Amino acid sequence: MKRDDALWKGLLEDIFDDFLRFHFPNADDLFDMSRPFEFLDKELEQLFPADENDFSPKYVDKLVKVITKEGLEGWILVHIEVQGSRDRDFAERMFTYYHRIKDKYNKPITAFAILTDKNKSFRPTAFVQEFLGTKINYEFNSYKVLDADTELLQQSNNPFAIAILTVQTALLKGTFDEEKLFDLKTDLAKHLLSKAISKEKIRSLMRFLKLYIRFDNERYILKFENTLNQLANRQTTMGLEEFVLDRAKRQGLYEGRKEGIKEGLKEGMEIARLEKERAFVTNLLKKTSLDILQIADIAGVTITFVEEIKATLTA
Repeated sequence: MKRDDALWKGLLEDIFDDFLRFHFPNADDLFDMSRPFEFLDKELEQLFPADENDFSPKYVDKLVKVITKEGLEGWILVHIEVQGSRDRDFAERMFTYYHRIKDKYNKPITAFAILTDKNKSFRPTAFVQEFLGTKINYEFNSYKVLDADTELLQQSNNPFAIAILTVQTALLKGTFDEEKLFDLKTDLAKHLLSKAISKEKIRSLMRFLKLYIRFDNERYILKFENTLNQLANRQTTMGLEEFVLDRAKRQGLYEGRKEGIKEGLKEGMEIARLEKERAFVTNLLKKTSLDILQIADIAGVTITFVEEIKATLTA
């Protein structure tokens, strides 16, 4: 299984309700979101058994049972395939999946092709076959990431929009240097954390972001990890600010001695910052082969600072 395929499979399970809302504005009227979704991975393996001598990749990403507002007896199947390259047989394959799934379940099916490739001319939407008066015309939902309006995605509060923004950013790789890619990936992480999304979905989307947009240079991998740690610690930092202010208030300094409070806050923040930098540099010294200059650059500290920590480790 390709790495991106695995990432997509996990993400779709974690934010499948948002996937439905992204593609169907009236999803909450159509589907019973209070009922759990059933991911039919084992059933797919039975429908599409692999030849023991066939090592070709599986293509079907997800088949999901969704309860409708009609009740437990009313349910449909959602078939999703994420396609990352041009494939002339893609539409026919989508039709093959459709009729096999239909034969087994005899339930309504809505199918989606999420096209994550760079080929502007690859836009499959239907499989059509006609012979001597007999005709098949199978149409499916097709979403081309290249066509997505980036500005609208950024304005959206739907978590699935962030997944599409992630893919868009990954498609830009190679058009500029890794420093620019790092900036774009960092901005996307900040954008994600600014949204009112549950912690579980933030973790899933952040994992998708970290692994889907890949750096070639180890330096940027570590630099991005450090940036994420700083962003994640922001809430902890805010807790420190509140602690310092509360202590100052209890000591009678809050009224009439605001300068003292500011100094105490500043001192506490400085201590917290130094501790985080020290821990990060220590980790780089222990777990990487980077030299002192590289570590100082990644961590944003002085060479002397790194040397001092290194000396304590070798003492």
